[in-house]
Amino acid sequence: MKKITKIMVGLIFALVIIICLLIALIYINHKINLSKEDKKFIPMGQMVNVNGHSMHIYTEGKGKVPLVFMSGGGTSSPALDFKSLYSLLSDNYKIIVIEKFGYGFSNIVDTPRDIDSILNDTRQALSLANIKGPYILFPHSVSGLEALYWAQLYPKEVKGIVGLDMAVPKAYENYKINTPLIKISSVASKIGITRLIPSLSESAAIKYGTLTDDEKDLYKTVFYRRTATSTMLNEVLEVKNNAKKVSKNAMPNVPVLMFVSNGIGTGWDENDWKKIQKTTAKELKNSEIIYLNCSHYIHDIEYKKIAKISINFIERIKR
Repeated sequence: MKKITKIMVGLIFALVIIICLLIALIYINHKINLSKEDKKFIPMGQMVNVNGHSMHIYTEGKGKVPLVFMSGGGTSSPALDFKSLYSLLSDNYKIIVIEKFGYGFSNIVDTPRDIDSILNDTRQALSLANIKGPYILFPHSVSGLEALYWAQLYPKEVKGIVGLDMAVPKAYENYKINTPLIKISSVASKIGITRLIPSLSESAAIKYGTLTDDEKDLYKTVFYRRTATSTMLNEVLEVKNNAKKVSKNAMPNVPVLMFVSNGIGTGWDENDWKKIQKTTAKELKNSEIIYLNCSHYIHDIEYKKIAKISINFIERIKR
């Protein structure tokens, strides 16, 4: 019996050693690839210093109406993620893509991710880049909370909101955060395990959008640096509190155009997701809903339809 126990202990010990060696090899491979990719990791736009940290703002277009694109939670490269849509709008409008801390080319930071801090970072970055409002906000997913809060606190800065399957406070009332899974994802990303599963880097922007081969390659370069970052993790842990803060204020009195997905990729089923959006739309004084039969990253899939309807909306409210 003792002999069998010793053999089992020896096997377990050997297995642990093998696993540790394997993780070490994966990590070394990851670091080598990161070093090779350094030359590609060059900001597309302007870097501004916000509270001692670098934040990336991408701009294009010469129009007078500023459209501010705000990414969903965990989107590795917002500047590329929105490209299929904003490239159809940049001939007539000023395009601005804000990459929050922990996203894209912006620094990974350990700073508060409450909604006031996030909004203050965004507004300060725009000010430093000399981009003035009033803005029309294009929030995707969780940044819908930030857009609503922005319009609540600074109504003169927000001309309107075009929700790209944006999240609203009601979506988080019964939301359960899978903290262990998020932390595991963060560790896996830091070690480089994500490189072993190439399909993970195939974002909706790559699968369905209009990115060139070089842009797809750049997206993947950013992905391996900006997936489940510690800043993103802190943001997720604050989301329920952020939603509560928005819900305590009256809904903003600005025109809101809401594009709504079929719920796939949101964490809710189609009926519940649409019900949440419809209920919020009724609380808004000036809103319109457009339902789309596609998954959560609607701007990467139905970009032509969204662009066409958005232009009509912008022209109607910009006067």
